[in-house]
Amino acid sequence: MKHLRGVLFAFGVVASAQAPGGAWKFAISGDSRNCGDIVMPAIAQAVRQSGAQFFWHLGDFRAIYAFDEDMVPPVALGLPPKPMGISEYLTNAWPDFIAHQLAPFGDLPVYLAPGNHEFIAPMTRVDYLAQFADWLDTPILRDQRLKDDPKDHKLRLYFHWVKGNVDFISLDNASNDQIDGAQMNWIKSLISRDETSDQIQTIVIGMHEALPGSLADGHSMSDWPLGVQTGRQVYEALLHARDVARKNVYVFASHSHFYMEDIFNSATWKGEVLPGWIIGTAGAQRYRLPQDVTPGPKAMTNVYGYVIATVAVGGSITTTFEKLSLEDLTKASPGVPAALVKWCYERNTQAE
Repeated sequence: MKHLRGVLFAFGVVASAQAPGGAWKFAISGDSRNCGDIVMPAIAQAVRQSGAQFFWHLGDFRAIYAFDEDMVPPVALGLPPKPMGISEYLTNAWPDFIAHQLAPFGDLPVYLAPGNHEFIAPMTRVDYLAQFADWLDTPILRDQRLKDDPKDHKLRLYFHWVKGNVDFISLDNASNDQIDGAQMNWIKSLISRDETSDQIQTIVIGMHEALPGSLADGHSMSDWPLGVQTGRQVYEALLHARDVARKNVYVFASHSHFYMEDIFNSATWKGEVLPGWIIGTAGAQRYRLPQDVTPGPKAMTNVYGYVIATVAVGGSITTTFEKLSLEDLTKASPGVPAALVKWCYERNTQAE
């Protein structure tokens, strides 16, 4: 990745790089626990430099079940200790995410989908709504919600917004009681409305856990019965939108801590493959690839990065995965001990 022009970011200036021919870009990634305070600032700098119109985070902001290493460094590094009790960690985990992972985006819009770690006890959806209300009730989301229903003043963890000819749908599938009936009715109604819309050419749907039947099925909505049932319903509704209503459809998830594209090119969805990606590469401990997946440009682990998606005038989307180097992390983390940055880059991974 090209060196970043830090002077621009110091003054909060978004670079003016634009996609050709009226096309435009957005960026997406997920899973920033463990080392996200070091990785996410590098993502933010690169995304701002790219000219992307917004960033979409697909969940798992902090570990919650244990101290994140970027908040309490591993003892083996010999760094000055940062004593922290469990209560202090739980009180500060989400504010830390906001201060160190969201603030670097400056005025660039950021959309948040919840991950399963957001609801590890004692955290709840009520806590999430209170902490992240500012990101759930932005003018864009509020205007869209009231355009859909002028009487709807209720914040939810799932939402959508329309940009140009694209409907972006952000789901809440972060716990075993989801997708519940209310959210499923909302999804089906929204997709049905998109199918008959002359404005909407493309549906982009993002969530934390991948829909069932992907190449990463062992760590997805297939992990619980309701997830299998509702996930298949969502997939089939999207298939209908593509095959019958002739809409462009794209599906993004994270949850598994690697990069993978074409994730629905599986035995489950043979002949019914939707374009799909897993991008769990924003700082969480990197996972092994599934045993039957061959590493290559379409399937990578032990990497950090994000996807840049380019939306063409007609609504079709192309993507590139942008990897971050150790140098990128170091430049974006002034004041962070070099030993910790290096540990995150080299050691934040499952044992082989």
